Amino acid sequence: MIITDVLDRAGLEAMSLRQCVRTGLLRVDPPSVLARGLWGMSKYGAMGGVLSMSAARYPDRVAVVDELGSLTYAELDQRSNALANAWLDRGFAAGGGIAILARNHRGFLDASYAAAKVGARTVLLNTDFAGPQITEVCAREGVDILVHDDEYAEMVGGVQAPLGKFLAWSEDPDPAGVSIESLIGATRTDAPPRPAEISKIIILTSGTTGTPKGAQRSEPKSLAPFGGLFSKVPYRSGEVMECCAPMFHALGYAQSMLAAGLGHTLVLRRRFDPEATLASLAANRVSTVIAVPVMLQRLVDLGPEAREGLDLSHLRIIFVAGSQLGSDLCVRVTEAFGPVIYNLYGSTEVAYATIATSAELAVEPGSVGSIVPGTIVKILDDDGREVPTGTTGRIFVANAIQFSGYTGGGSKEVIDGLMSSGDVGHFDTHGLLFIDGRDDDMIVSGGENLFPGEIEELLAGHPGIVEVAAIGVPDEKFGMRLHVFAVRRCVLDGQSELTEDAVKDYVRENLARFKTPRAVTFLDELPRNPTGKVLKRQLAQQSQDS
Repeated sequence: MIITDVLDRAGLEAMSLRQCVRTGLLRVDPPSVLARGLWGMSKYGAMGGVLSMSAARYPDRVAVVDELGSLTYAELDQRSNALANAWLDRGFAAGGGIAILARNHRGFLDASYAAAKVGARTVLLNTDFAGPQITEVCAREGVDILVHDDEYAEMVGGVQAPLGKFLAWSEDPDPAGVSIESLIGATRTDAPPRPAEISKIIILTSGTTGTPKGAQRSEPKSLAPFGGLFSKVPYRSGEVMECCAPMFHALGYAQSMLAAGLGHTLVLRRRFDPEATLASLAANRVSTVIAVPVMLQRLVDLGPEAREGLDLSHLRIIFVAGSQLGSDLCVRVTEAFGPVIYNLYGSTEVAYATIATSAELAVEPGSVGSIVPGTIVKILDDDGREVPTGTTGRIFVANAIQFSGYTGGGSKEVIDGLMSSGDVGHFDTHGLLFIDGRDDDMIVSGGENLFPGEIEELLAGHPGIVEVAAIGVPDEKFGMRLHVFAVRRCVLDGQSELTEDAVKDYVRENLARFKTPRAVTFLDELPRNPTGKVLKRQLAQQSQDS
């Protein structure tokens, strides 16, 4: 058994090495370039060293384009050096906390790379958090330095940051010397010394079900995460990536780091705008888009006329994660942009489990694909036993890059080395995974088990509905009842607006009668967080108030 495991790991690493070479992440460099790159990696670890490596390989290549213009890899590397040195001069010590509350722009990159170079615990704050949440998280995580955009100044008023608060973005051209730009401009740009410990990244859970938890993750000691990703998604070095997903989220952060490793030009915009994004895809000859499903919905809702005259021929990859894509939206995006969708399923804690390739989505657009090489995914029942193919159960995952526990203590449930993703789902006979809902979403109504995700998937394909969410709410007679919230199109086929009875009839005609919702509420829009997840707590409160 031990020999088999060693051979399996060796085979996985060999496959991963081949994939990393194929994409250009690993390549043969001149000795001087290789020495500079490896020196940076050895000093700062992967998160800080990846920029040093790319600055050595591609010093004059454009690294980032944002609303302020462009920066080369050499410039971005020097800026993070200067910022790191400025923080060291103020007494920052490795292992301390640096929190970042910023939208997608160069300041986020400056701060995250500088934090890695000083060995910080980098805390990525959700821009949708309320002031008390931010204050609580920063106190819990022991934040010494806070970097934030000026629009959040009032919200961070209660945060205690002993070594200072610094603006990452300001509409004021001269923000009184408290910006990271002023620090960068006034500090030496030589590489900072090796920190006493390697940086760690702390990505917060969404907080949709309570106080956000800090999920800490160390750097992987294997090529398997890269090999698994590259075996499913056709990345190539030296292209252009537009990151629409927020970089405080695991999806946006990981892909921005990957962009640096591949020598990509990273295109950023502080706020997602579908019209501006379409124009950018053509103007910047973008090959890869990183997005969450609600962003794709807004892009295709513009209609085909918005894409007329735009050259989108360079677009090869739309990489999506963060919330459920759904078969209807998958089909619409494919019709608009071609077979370029790659849908990742995972979570903040387990990282990744499956990736649906464009070929898999052509067959089963509602699936989240097959297992990523180097990953184990099993469907277990409530007793921890693996269930048969086609049977719904709890999803458990193992891979090389799972989180190492919550910063406030505790972890996700683990069974035989496999970590709970928090979802329930099933595999089909082709090895494709389908998500049936959250493991705490199942409701029992009148003795029948219901998963809201099944009803959401059905109604998302209704031509009169733009978006939909279903929740279980208490009911005196049935224990729980299903309440649907939907955003409807104004007019359906020239007829009157969609009615509550029409929605109920549609479900009754397509699913078992006991799955028919007992209430339907129409909204102008569903409440969502910045990563596109529906805030079902708000819907539950609205249901109670109605």
